[in-house]
Amino acid sequence: MAPKDDTVTGTGLTPQELRAVETLYRAFSEGNPDLLDEAVTEDWQDIPLNPGQQPGREGMKPLIRGFLAAFPDTKIEVLDIIGAPGRAAVRAVMTGTHSGDWFGIAPTGRSFRVAIHEFHRIADGKLTHTWHLEDWFGWMNQIGARPVLAEEAGR
Repeated sequence: MAPKDDTVTGTGLTPQELRAVETLYRAFSEGNPDLLDEAVTEDWQDIPLNPGQQPGREGMKPLIRGFLAAFPDTKIEVLDIIGAPGRAAVRAVMTGTHSGDWFGIAPTGRSFRVAIHEFHRIADGKLTHTWHLEDWFGWMNQIGARPVLAEEAGR
């Protein structure tokens, strides 16, 4: 999970802030939602919430469990962490195999690689806010579940 380019990793972050950011991604890669207790505040804001996700740290834990049921071999590789006091930007890649239902899509057994871009606000060594963007459309293409547009269906 270590970033590839240590020259940009954690620039502007304290060791405690860097550890909080890295621990968030370890919760997924290690399949341990309880790591969130070390990484995010109890009232952490995950923006936007995923379908069915409740707010706060406890709201993310069932999502991680469901995620790992769908993708048991999930790994998140952090490529870059760029920070300023109380803020961090992360570029990462998530890999895994679609082995269980996700977004209502039955398992395909296909492997995938999804780009992740996130921005975090940090206070007292824990994440308070996360704004995230994952390439789920790219994921659907990779597993063969891309929605068919009306124009394509009529061809």
